[in-house]
Amino acid sequence: MKQLSLTGILFVAVLNCFSQSAPKSAIIEIPDLLYVNEAEAENDSLQRLNLVIPEGVENFPLLIWIGGGAWSYVDRNVEMDLARKFAAAGIGVAAVGHRLSPAIWRDSSLTTGIQHPKHIEDIAAAVKWLYDNAPKYQYDRTKIFIGGFSSGAQLAALLSFDNRYLEKVGLSTDLIKGIIPISGTYDIVNYYEVMKNSDRPEMADLHVKAVFGENNSDFIDASPITYLDSLSIPMLVMVDRYLINYTKIFEEKLMETSFGDFQVLYIHNLTHGELWRNISRKENSIYRDMIIEFITSHTQS
Repeated sequence: MKQLSLTGILFVAVLNCFSQSAPKSAIIEIPDLLYVNEAEAENDSLQRLNLVIPEGVENFPLLIWIGGGAWSYVDRNVEMDLARKFAAAGIGVAAVGHRLSPAIWRDSSLTTGIQHPKHIEDIAAAVKWLYDNAPKYQYDRTKIFIGGFSSGAQLAALLSFDNRYLEKVGLSTDLIKGIIPISGTYDIVNYYEVMKNSDRPEMADLHVKAVFGENNSDFIDASPITYLDSLSIPMLVMVDRYLINYTKIFEEKLMETSFGDFQVLYIHNLTHGELWRNISRKENSIYRDMIIEFITSHTQS
């Protein structure tokens, strides 16, 4: 295990040099790919993914990316800047949408939606579609990574730790080469308690129960930390300054296992939104460079 702090001037300089010297690839964008059968699609606009790939390249790695939005207002289309940046660096990106939960706390009209495990079942279906279609789009299905931001981080971790969802579609977590969860929550029991004791205690019911169900057993089932007994996939964890406590709980649980192939980066100088914008939109991002390096280093033979 490595806990990192990006305060070293030399380390920053090295990563900036890497970013400026990395060759740029032309890219191809294929939006709105339906990853379930049309007859099974509950919401034709949500159960889709946007694929962005480097042009004229074969056998490149693929990052399956799940955007944030409190499991309730996730929009794959706002992840396109991020997808383009990685594709230009030679890494294909599938920005995956999924069905959404109610969010009346955000918008009084958002009264209907799904609950866990429907979100993660959508992600598993998208992984299955991407695995099956690798030859068509020329990415290497032995170089598949999964990551996400905020609510997407919880989904990426859960899919990678709990093999039930990929097994249901005929796959295994063994296909995942690396995990990149960023600024997520990994213990839903704790997440519920934090909301319950916050200055908006109604969020415990309006948000957490609306997403995950009514009972403590539902929260445990949806918590990535429930499934840490057989970790085997390398992991790069990042977190902004607002969600540090959630990641500390996650790291403490990881430290209790015998698994050691993970890095945790606490980014104290950026807020939740600032970290997402840095990775997604900044021309030169040391945090995006770290993800690229993580993917590159784990695809070398």
